[in-house]
Amino acid sequence: MTRAVVFAYHSVGARCLRVLRAHGVDVPLVVTHDDDPAETLWFERVAAVADDLGLPHTAPADASDPMFVARVAALAPEFIFSFYYRRMISAELVALAPRGALNMHGSLLPRYRGRAPVNWAVLHGERRTGATLHYMTQKPDAGDIVAQQAVPILPDDTAREVFDKVTVAAEICLDAVLPALIAGTAPRLPNDIAQGSYYGARRPEDGRIDWSRDAQSIHNLVRAVAPPYPGAFTTLAGRSARVLRTRLLAASAAGSAAIARAGAASLAIDGDTMTAICGGGGTLRIEALEVDGAIASPEALAQRWGQVLPFA
Repeated sequence: MTRAVVFAYHSVGARCLRVLRAHGVDVPLVVTHDDDPAETLWFERVAAVADDLGLPHTAPADASDPMFVARVAALAPEFIFSFYYRRMISAELVALAPRGALNMHGSLLPRYRGRAPVNWAVLHGERRTGATLHYMTQKPDAGDIVAQQAVPILPDDTAREVFDKVTVAAEICLDAVLPALIAGTAPRLPNDIAQGSYYGARRPEDGRIDWSRDAQSIHNLVRAVAPPYPGAFTTLAGRSARVLRTRLLAASAAGSAAIARAGAASLAIDGDTMTAICGGGGTLRIEALEVDGAIASPEALAQRWGQVLPFA
């Protein structure tokens, strides 16, 4: 029986762990993270899946600690897998897997190496992304590619919706190639990082809307950081606000009297419709808006501040 130590977190980690067990892989240890009490847990917990499967699990503060490396070494794994584990696996751990240490990354490598690949892909208006299983090296997301599975990004998909697709893509990708990987016949394709891209982590403050940009760019930002991520934020009529969902409007759809009176970087309200006029060109229908921490209706906003409200 093939033996593997698994480093995993998030829904991708949970689904890929199930795939390994479905193929009869012996998993003597699952390494995961303690949940952050300040983080909204909208994803599946690997620790709970490990409990359900009867697998031992641990959440070390530092997986590169020599004592922990020795613990993994004593388990004599043939493979090490990293499925959305949030830290780089050390070279000492990678060296413990004679048949390879592999990572599942949430993009079509070599594009979108690094952190938050789904969010970056949505932000840049990509129309496809996916999951890539690759060998781990000292440089992140740079090792040979074993398998990939693509998924579409539709024009109004949020990052959460795309992440759900990528989770399924990771499951399909691993399930399809695992028999060949175990048999030693899986491909190793070059990962030409010179042809790709690398991005760092995103911060909540990166979600501030720049209303001088065009409607498509703002729409992409809203989609990329929509809940459960921190959201795209702005100031509306002097109040803090988050734009939670938008839709691009064709030029012919932007013809109400309120829109005609509104200038760039403002919100026009016409009945139950909210339209943002973007400084860089184009308009957006605001489908969900939060003001001062509460969902705001067009009627309530119009009654309080009128039909045209300035953004800042």
